[in-house]
Amino acid sequence: MDDKRNIIMAVLLTGIILFGWPLLMEQFFPDMANKTQAVEQTNVQASDPVAGGTMTPGTAPATDGAEISAAATAGQIRPLPVVLRENPRILIETPRVNGSINLKGGRIDDLTLTDHTVELSKNSAPVRLFSPSGTKNAYFSRFGWAGDGVAVPDDNTIWSADQSKLTPETPVTLSWSNETGQTYAITLAIDENYLITADQNITNRGENAIALRPYGLINRKRDLNNIPVDEASTWTIHSGPVGVYEGAANYDVDYENLAGEEPGFFASLFGTSAVAGTNAYDKEVSWLGFTDKYWLGALIPDDINQVDAKFRSGGGDIFQAEIAKKSAQIIAPGKQLKTTTRLFAGAKENAILEQYEADFGIKNLDRAIDWGWFYWFEKPLFYLLNWLFQLVGNFGVAIILMTFVVRGIMFPIAQKQFAGMAQMRAVQPKMKALQEKHKDDKQAQQQAIMKLYKDEKVNPLSGCLPIFLQIPIFFALYKVLMLSIEMRHQPFALWIKDLSAPDPLTPVNLFGLLPFDPPSFLAVGILPILMGFTMHLQFKLNPAPMDAMQKQIFAIMPWILVFIMAPFAAGLQLYWTVSNILTIAQQKWLYSRHPQMKEMMAKEAEEKAKKAAADKAEA
Repeated sequence: MDDKRNIIMAVLLTGIILFGWPLLMEQFFPDMANKTQAVEQTNVQASDPVAGGTMTPGTAPATDGAEISAAATAGQIRPLPVVLRENPRILIETPRVNGSINLKGGRIDDLTLTDHTVELSKNSAPVRLFSPSGTKNAYFSRFGWAGDGVAVPDDNTIWSADQSKLTPETPVTLSWSNETGQTYAITLAIDENYLITADQNITNRGENAIALRPYGLINRKRDLNNIPVDEASTWTIHSGPVGVYEGAANYDVDYENLAGEEPGFFASLFGTSAVAGTNAYDKEVSWLGFTDKYWLGALIPDDINQVDAKFRSGGGDIFQAEIAKKSAQIIAPGKQLKTTTRLFAGAKENAILEQYEADFGIKNLDRAIDWGWFYWFEKPLFYLLNWLFQLVGNFGVAIILMTFVVRGIMFPIAQKQFAGMAQMRAVQPKMKALQEKHKDDKQAQQQAIMKLYKDEKVNPLSGCLPIFLQIPIFFALYKVLMLSIEMRHQPFALWIKDLSAPDPLTPVNLFGLLPFDPPSFLAVGILPILMGFTMHLQFKLNPAPMDAMQKQIFAIMPWILVFIMAPFAAGLQLYWTVSNILTIAQQKWLYSRHPQMKEMMAKEAEEKAKKAAADKAEA
């Protein structure tokens, strides 16, 4: 009965691997020909986020309903340096962010992250997060007001500034006045990391009261047909619209949903609450924006209960995240009104996100990192890994040390598993005798086997517990290593220069001697080969399965996993390889503690050799 159950489990696992492999490759590693090194995203401006006008390229929040069609702005992509010189700008300089603010429209549309480079090389440019409208990779934020019967600043407004540079020590105030006595001002302050605070002030010096709704928006154009493979959203790592509403993170909205496209396989499998074209939220909006694997642009309202928020698509590849006051604010003559909104624009470094949560009471900002189902377990793993990294200064060594810790914690369970395997192996002859004795009465056979288990004090499920416990551990580690920007571009040793990327050294092209790059599913590096070889050795130390088919399945499984794991991060491959080595050492030690197991395996091997020789002689 136990062997049959194991056979069924092994066959199911093999079927999942064989038939699920193409699907997984499609989801995790789309055509590598489309992979680009760009980390910038494209975007154009939108229409009135409050009045509900249709988003169209090149338009600003307007009150007259004017629209500019997408066709009117097609083909107007210009080089970034040219666009940056077109309008007056205020420089942004901080220890970690550089860029500028466009005084035309008051857009924050030029931000680079000086601590993070696009590529691993020393001469690589810094990661560009925001780019101005009209460039290939435009993506920006803007603050403003919407209202009827009063002139408000739009995307063509030229703002005045009281400073020439925005730094952590020198805030900048942008101001503009209309002809009816209203003065609009936006005071921008930036800290030493990635947070910009925008104070929107409206002063009414006119004769009549006015009604306005302050808003903030983040706008981008995302080419859904050309998303870099390492930035694509998958069922395990979300990339796209994200936010926290009513205290919970929401990863249900995808670009495809907003664009009105059919959801992908995994999106349809797990379900989504997204509605094509728009998704609105009006309760406890803590923050919302757009996330990539490592980067985040997010709006954070000052009062989470007094704002409406939504994601929208204006057709094509235009997407927008926006927040606005629930209702128009009345400003009487001689009065003023202030609204505060924060903008996070930077890298998703866990310590920084948690610091902002504590300092400003921003709920679940750290959930911009898609920790997933095992959040409660992944965060301690991350803390341990990051602490080890700070201790030793090498992320690969930190992964190895963490593997020792994990295997050490699992050792008592593994020891119990091994003892259970030894007991199961010891009663196999008695089980076979009972199966033969009651081969015509399955019920009696099962009762006799259960009595045998009870008499021999054997738990047939004792060997399964460590397997089930290792599933969340491995998945949690996978998420930590795949999502942690702290591991991005971190070297280990020798040829491993980036633990967040696959092992680059592969025998398929003779380790680079042949002038071609193999496709991702064939680019099997040295680390995944070592992983497969050590797993093969580990399986050889296990008691041989009773069934021949099951034995063959376990014989080929390590080599199948070599190809499955080849495109994953080298850090994950390193963990698995070291874990296999430690398991082998652990098994060797446990064999010394259970000599009867070793003797039994030697006896079985001798009997199989004799049987094979007899079959050969008979043939």
